[in-house]
Amino acid sequence: MPSANDLRKGQAIKYNGDICVVLDMQHRTPGNLRAFVQATLRSLKTGKSSVVRFASTEPLEIVSKNTRPVDFSYKDQSGYHFMDPETYETITLTEEFVGDAKNYLIENLRCTLTEVEGKIAELELPPKVTLKVIEAPPGVRGDTATNVTKPAKVETGIEVGVPLFINPGDSIEVDTRTGKYLNRA
Repeated sequence: MPSANDLRKGQAIKYNGDICVVLDMQHRTPGNLRAFVQATLRSLKTGKSSVVRFASTEPLEIVSKNTRPVDFSYKDQSGYHFMDPETYETITLTEEFVGDAKNYLIENLRCTLTEVEGKIAELELPPKVTLKVIEAPPGVRGDTATNVTKPAKVETGIEVGVPLFINPGDSIEVDTRTGKYLNRA
């Protein structure tokens, strides 16, 4: 049976009778104490996150995960609707589950859905998305210092710091992990 030393970010484990996904983990060895693994776990049953310490040799039960591609379709009052491109099955996720990913969801965006024992565990976005700029103030001609940015509102409603040459109507690529401008699309 695997021990806490074998634990990795993204794995699913059984902990206290519940299935949890490892959001973050650190192996620590304090001065005079025994080594331990500190992990941030999200319960699939409650959706809440907690920080847990395991002895480095403590046995853990790792659960297998399945991933499948899904396309974002639309949002309404019941939640965010995704479609499986193979089976055409519609999957509805709550706004609470989608979290900050809602800032990057545009129609037909291909995402990855992770399932653990038949329950949806995680929605993963692609590393970058192409978004259309709706509002951007004009760049002032004298502002040519290095890395000068201006706030631009994109089609999903978030504001992204963009270079001065970006205008309304332009398409830009945004990093979904950091929310920062990457380049003009």
